[in-house]
Amino acid sequence: MRRGVVASVAGLPRQFWWLWTSTLVNRLGAFVATFLALYLTVERGYSASYAGLVGALYGLGGVVSSVVAGVATDRLGRRPTMLIAQLTTAGSVALLGFMTDPVAIAAVACLVGMATNGSRPAVQAMMADIVAPEDRVRAFALNYWALNMGFAISSALAGLLAQYGYLLLFIGESALVLACAVVVFVKLPESRPAAGTVEGDAAEGPVRRVSMTTVVRDGRFMTVVGLNLMLALLFQQAYVSLPVTMGLEGFTSSDFGLVIATNGVLIVLLQIPVTRFIEHRSPAALLIGSALLTGYGFGLTAFAGSVALFAVAVAVWTLGEIINSPTQMGLVVRLSPTHGRGRYQGMYSLSWSVAALAAPLLGGTAIDRFGPEALWAGCAVVGTVAALGYGLLLRRMNAEERERAAAEPTAAEPTTAPDPVTDTAATSVTEATPAPVKAAGAAVPRTDSVA
Repeated sequence: MRRGVVASVAGLPRQFWWLWTSTLVNRLGAFVATFLALYLTVERGYSASYAGLVGALYGLGGVVSSVVAGVATDRLGRRPTMLIAQLTTAGSVALLGFMTDPVAIAAVACLVGMATNGSRPAVQAMMADIVAPEDRVRAFALNYWALNMGFAISSALAGLLAQYGYLLLFIGESALVLACAVVVFVKLPESRPAAGTVEGDAAEGPVRRVSMTTVVRDGRFMTVVGLNLMLALLFQQAYVSLPVTMGLEGFTSSDFGLVIATNGVLIVLLQIPVTRFIEHRSPAALLIGSALLTGYGFGLTAFAGSVALFAVAVAVWTLGEIINSPTQMGLVVRLSPTHGRGRYQGMYSLSWSVAALAAPLLGGTAIDRFGPEALWAGCAVVGTVAALGYGLLLRRMNAEERERAAAEPTAAEPTTAPDPVTDTAATSVTEATPAPVKAAGAAVPRTDSVA
């Protein structure tokens, strides 16, 4: 185990670890988004539909900032975009804690969603900039691990703090986001590639101007975005529909905090060993399996009647999340050209933001009109459809790669082109020359790359 951990963290640049630290600090204070639905329904006494509306406005803010922040990441740079987003988040979250009017709460929640989501494209683009292509899947897994380690701690802590007043959650998150901004300002230099710089990315080719229109016309990438949207709609139910369902069944905020902390705790314990296990497996099988685990994990919620059974359902879809995140993020980076990373990451983030906008409306409406059981059954159906979509997409990508390889002229010493579907390395961005295989934990055939 010790050798595995060392191999998993070795060889990454110091700048990555400061970015990782800022992610951890930021996530330690992620109180408000997780407990907003409970705050509105239990503390303020609003209906599930109103809580869904506020959650949707929070998501609407993220929809706007995904595109704007993606463009800003490429134009202004990664570091300025992160700082602007983090400072705005700190101010708006603190302000939301003092709002009492329903309209004001909804408006400020939209601003919070916009600010909170604004740093995501910049963080992901900077990570791709500073980490070698052969190490990106590992880096994304470690960053996701930090996200969830912070989430596990903050969820349990927030459930306890909420008993002494929800205002503590708002002020606490604001303070920790400010601390994150300090780390970025002091320790992270700008990483945006200089004009004319080209990496050995598979999707790169000649340097060209990348616009949002370029991204939208990229059919394979937009299919990945659409499939991620389906899974994101499911994951978002954990923060709106799950607490509302538990509240309707008489469970407390502390109960929900313990249940949702299961997600973060399992990711902290399993993300690194599972990533090491799956890194040599077919991305197609991994994405299909993760979609099924996610859909049926949420579907199991319909049968939960105790804290333990809710936690079991969370554990099932958490395993799907652990498998999906590094695999899909590797695919996203692989399909993103160097000088368009901000825009491509912005579009990918847009799928999460649209889910944050739509999921509360869908979840709240389904619970009010049809009951929680119908919602959770629908989640199982969505997971099945997403799994079928991944299978068809990656099968087509495999066929295209084989046709392209067959059309290329035969070299003096033929080499086998990496397969983006069946070869594990398809989760990273293809390099011109394969790098030597590293020690365990980073040993991936060197062709390169979710969230």
